[in-house]
Amino acid sequence: MSETETLSMALTPAGPGRWTTVAGEEWRNPGGGLWGGYAIGLCVRVMEAEPDAVGEALSLTLTYAAALPSGVLDIRTRRLRQGGSIGVWEVEVAPAGSAEVGVHAIVTMARRPPTRPFAFAAMPQAPAPESLPSPVFAGAPQHFGASALERRSSEGFPPKAGGDSRSLAWVRSRRGPLDKAILGMITDNSAPRAFYALGPSAMTTTLSLTVYLHGTVEEIAEVGDDFILVECEGRVGGGGASDERSSYWRRDGKLLATSEQLAWYREARREPPE
Repeated sequence: MSETETLSMALTPAGPGRWTTVAGEEWRNPGGGLWGGYAIGLCVRVMEAEPDAVGEALSLTLTYAAALPSGVLDIRTRRLRQGGSIGVWEVEVAPAGSAEVGVHAIVTMARRPPTRPFAFAAMPQAPAPESLPSPVFAGAPQHFGASALERRSSEGFPPKAGGDSRSLAWVRSRRGPLDKAILGMITDNSAPRAFYALGPSAMTTTLSLTVYLHGTVEEIAEVGDDFILVECEGRVGGGGASDERSSYWRRDGKLLATSEQLAWYREARREPPE
């Protein structure tokens, strides 16, 4: 992909509630499987394409049952319930031809009526993204979301072991104007919080991730190609499981999304000295 291409995630219908897509190598994470954020964006895209779905994606809860490989993927959609304003759908993503589900999602779709807004949360203070350096990859392939997203960190990066898990960063799309699929992908763009307790050598993988897309399609589209501010922190880890929560703010202070994530982690095995 060149930086001028948009995030199309082309879907080919394969029957009612059935789709296929091709996930490129650029979506692979360092462990070899597809980056978890790709699956979030894919679930939003397939619900936008589903002819029987009503409204827009309001929330998604994904369970990462197994790593997905790059290449051809099979996608299944199934409506669980449709009310007057709210619909609930199931999405499953698997390697082509496999009966084993890699990612399972429950997606809440909603018509968004005009209601009187309110807000109790406030956007944190952060330096303007233009004042922060952009990462330099020095010719290295941009995998693991870097080909789709530009990240400019204000604090808490790179992660290191210590007493504070909070990080603050500006993120924007390299693949066209911000939309719900790209915003969903950004919710899996922060470093695992286990790194802030154990150091970046910790081994970690996402078990489940819930995204709440508070912004409407129109409110998210107003961001265009601009940055959004990502505030992320962890609360607790133990027995192999750790959590994190994040907030995603438009530059004018509008809260567009929040997320909760549960990760599985272990400390990297230390080899004894020879």
